[in-house]
Amino acid sequence: MPVAGNISASVLFVPLAITVMRSFRYSLLVALLCLLCAEASAQRIRGQKNLERFDLKKYHFGFLISSNSSSFFLDYKPDYTFSDSLLSIANRPQAGFNLHMLASLNLNKNVSFRFVPGLSFQDRGLEYRFLNAEGGNDVYLKRTESVWLEFPLLLKLRTNRVGNFAAYSLFGAKYGIDMQTQQDVNNDVANDIIVKLVDRDISLEAGGGFDFFLPYFKFAIELKTAFGLNNVLLPEDHQFSAPIERLRTRTFVFSISFEG
Repeated sequence: MPVAGNISASVLFVPLAITVMRSFRYSLLVALLCLLCAEASAQRIRGQKNLERFDLKKYHFGFLISSNSSSFFLDYKPDYTFSDSLLSIANRPQAGFNLHMLASLNLNKNVSFRFVPGLSFQDRGLEYRFLNAEGGNDVYLKRTESVWLEFPLLLKLRTNRVGNFAAYSLFGAKYGIDMQTQQDVNNDVANDIIVKLVDRDISLEAGGGFDFFLPYFKFAIELKTAFGLNNVLLPEDHQFSAPIERLRTRTFVFSISFEG
């Protein structure tokens, strides 16, 4: 029964962690925006350039705190509408959060490679509608909770600094391992049938953001998206898995980062 124990622990921990992150996220963003506004006002008065030697360093290190919204790219089997009175399957994106470290190798002031390993707590939902005997609809929401150990490698292209500000874009890929995989759960004896996913994924990432050079560190806000390349569905012969031909992951991430 070790699998059941792991599932019970994750069911308790992940929702609690997400609730805590949600409660602090908005207050943190407000505080950071106030900090940036105060710093911008001070810069107009002082007219100085922060961290003038920052771009001369070969390496930089830092960390990111992120919120995410996760869903699937969904491909049906050709005859899915005739399977167990199934009417539709719809994405219901769920919220999660990320904690990542950051290592940057700077080729020059405008181009750098970033390695951003960390954990991503993701929750995806699929909503199923079935036609029942009375002519109405039965609706089931199947959620797939995952804790991904991620290894992204990204190329960062940044503009020249304008005072203490710069914009940038990101492109790259990442490899992920699901540390909370439920692929070994036996749906024949489980109380609630789950949609199983494989525990490995490869994704492409793209996005952009803004760097703000403060007196003692560089702060950035960033928005990016990740598109899974692999089919992560573990096929099974039950009414929630059988109608699906292919599932690929999709994630939108909003991050704040601190780099020294």
